[in-house]
Amino acid sequence: MADLASDIRLAVDSGTAALGMNKVLDSLKDNSAKLVVAAQANKAENLRDVVHIAKIAGVKVLIFPGNSMELGAVCGKPYSVSVLAVAEQGNSKILEEDYSAYENVQ
Repeated sequence: MADLASDIRLAVDSGTAALGMNKVLDSLKDNSAKLVVAAQANKAENLRDVVHIAKIAGVKVLIFPGNSMELGAVCGKPYSVSVLAVAEQGNSKILEEDYSAYENVQ
């Protein structure tokens, strides 16, 4: 089984990813996002909004098991990242792997 954290890091480093709520929402609206990853410990209304818009856009949402500081560290950033959208996977296999364990969204 693939490691979600490793694939996130590879996608951010070698592909194209939008970091942060506003950029993710923009990428969902312009149909460039192929996958959304949100930190589990996130504001409930933010998580609900991004999941709703992603569902309308037909984009899968994965829930990263951690907070925004941990997701930021996985992305290689010195700041918190509450949500990110992957447009191009680069050298990762994040768009091809089965991450069904991370898809449990209420």
